[in-house]
This record gives sequence, C-alpha cells and structure tokens, in this order.
Amino acid sequence: MVWIDLEGAVNVRDLGGLPTTDGGSIVPGRLLRSENLQELTAADVATLVGEIGLTTIVDLRTTAEAEMEGPGPLDAVPGVRHAHHPVLPELGARTDAVAEALLVKKAALDQSRFPDDIMCGHYLGYLEERPREVTGALRTIATAPGAAIVHCAAGKDRTGVIVALALTVAGTEPDAIVADYMATGDRIDAIIERLRRSPTYVNDVNGKPIKAHLPREGTMKSFLEQLHVRYGGLGRWLAGNGFAADEVAALRAKLRQP
Repeated sequence: MVWIDLEGAVNVRDLGGLPTTDGGSIVPGRLLRSENLQELTAADVATLVGEIGLTTIVDLRTTAEAEMEGPGPLDAVPGVRHAHHPVLPELGARTDAVAEALLVKKAALDQSRFPDDIMCGHYLGYLEERPREVTGALRTIATAPGAAIVHCAAGKDRTGVIVALALTVAGTEPDAIVADYMATGDRIDAIIERLRRSPTYVNDVNGKPIKAHLPREGTMKSFLEQLHVRYGGLGRWLAGNGFAADEVAALRAKLRQP
C-alpha cells in the first residue's frame, strides 16, 4: 500500500504491494482508494490519469450526495469513466422527518445485525440492503481498462468495505486488509478538515468528535469474519447475488501479480 500525495485529496492510496495468502501481491496501479474527489487540482488529475493510468471512478456516494457536490474535476476528462454505485439506501427527496425516521430505523437494524459493533452491522447492511450496487462496484473494478479509484466521502467506511471485498477476492492476507483499512486513521484530521469545507458534509462531521470518526480494527476484523459466519464465505455470497465465477476470475486476474 502506497500513499499518493495530492493537493486536493488527503486519503488516496494505491493498494499495490499488499501480500496475498499464497506469497504473491496485489499489482500496483490497478486499485486505488480515496475520499471525495471534488477538490482535485489540474496537477492531481495529471498525476492520476497521466502518470498512474486512471480510467475508472467507482463512486459509492448516494445520488443526493453526488448531486449536492456537483461535477468533479475528473468528470470532464476524456477516457475516464464515472460509475455510480451507491451502497447506502437512497432517501431521495423525502421530507426531513421521514428521512430521519428511516435513518433511525436503519441504525436499529444495523445494531441488530451485529450487536457487538454497530459499524460492523452497518457494513453488513451494504451486502444485505444493496447487493446489486456492491456487486456492480466489484464488476466495475474488474472491467476497468486501467486503474480504478474507489471513493465515497471520507474514504473510510463505504470505500473500506468495497476495497476489502475486492482484496478478499484477490486472496489478500486478512491482516493486510485490516491494516489498509486502519491507515485512514493516520489522516483523519485532514479528512475531517476537508469535509468541513463542504456544505454537504459539514453538519455530519461536526456532529461528532474527531475521535468518533476513527476506524476501529475490530470492526473490519469482525466484518471479514462475518463473511464466513453469515454467508459461508464471500465466494458463496457473490455467487448468490449474480456475480459469476468468470467475474470472480476476472477480478482476481485484474488485481493479482501473474
């Protein structure tokens, strides 16, 4: 895993180099992860597209987030595909009262899925409430002609789960997946500072102390364990949700060293 230092984003890294369980490693320049990409500079775009070979954006934000934030700098770049896969339920244009009630209901459901860690239950909710978007995101990574960058708002939860699933398919060491997930914590202050500049996110991030936004090692460990406990392994979950064996093979081939 290598940090990519940009002017307009602080939580960007290349997953290349992470070890696989059979002694191999993930190929550099195939799978990147990031927070919101709205503030990228021209130099950042040149780095991502010109130097690294970025061809595909995997956007995990809700439709409302994407519309409120507006087009990003990469959206106007020829040859870069923007694939939208919102892994949270879409609240649409519901009234604030209805939206708040739905969020309360979802929080209770997340808690019931995994009472020991509500965030793990929340992550499992992506798989159980939005399976088509989860498999769609993995499919987009597998079929990207060059590097794919996965992002949401902070690049921690939604991005962390999709990246963890892709790395699991590729056979990455579970401890390496957890370590990559935890790396976001190294830059949480800068991430929160960036999100506070956005009207879309300022109220959310100011509603909690910065410590509450930190990733927890146990959350990702529990999530990876639950893939086996609840679904009999990620492979079985993928097969049951329309992600075919040849697509699994394509994703593995995309990410692994030959």
